[in-house]
Amino acid sequence: MDPEIKAALNKLFTNDSALYQERGFQRRVGWGKKPALVVIDMANAWTREDNAFTCEGMETVIPALNEVLAAFRAKGLPIIFTTTAYEIIEGEHSDMGLWGRKIPAEVLCAGSEAVEIDTRLERRDDEMLIVKKQASAFRGTNLQSYLTACGVDTVVVTGATASACVRATVEDAIADGFRPIIVRECIGDRIAGAVEWNLYDMDAKFGDVEPLEAVLDHMRRNT
Repeated sequence: MDPEIKAALNKLFTNDSALYQERGFQRRVGWGKKPALVVIDMANAWTREDNAFTCEGMETVIPALNEVLAAFRAKGLPIIFTTTAYEIIEGEHSDMGLWGRKIPAEVLCAGSEAVEIDTRLERRDDEMLIVKKQASAFRGTNLQSYLTACGVDTVVVTGATASACVRATVEDAIADGFRPIIVRECIGDRIAGAVEWNLYDMDAKFGDVEPLEAVLDHMRRNT
């Protein structure tokens, strides 16, 4: 992001934080007793070049996410990956619904390389993969029941994009009774400003945005 734009956003957020805090926003949900890691749509369409869904900053997001993955794997805690893919991309029975009228969802064909999880994350066979049709990882999937069965009360959310699938998942997580922790360095989007704004706004209303080192430190000390 252009430094001048980032500075302007930070100034705006600082001013707005005073208003939010005065009105009782920006409270902390905190960590519960058992977290799960949810990796949103870190498939090739979002992480590699030359796709309509390609996101900025993957050269830093992926290494940061690999650190979080290593921490969860070391503790044997649940890890869930999602991708978004469609079987029927045309006609009245399309499984993308009306969303296809807004976004180029036709490039997310089930079975294509575009919707496969980026190999740099080295997803393991025992790590759950959810193929979703909507923005939220909860909508139309078994994520809620799986997390409940695992005794999870906290979801550490990472991936793409900040403005859509990450945000929708965070909103549904807190609505379903899970404490959302969003790892700042592990969130991507096609527009850098969208990352900054949505992290700020999610932190004010729906979950706790935490820096990578704070998340890793919590994992070392508490799980």
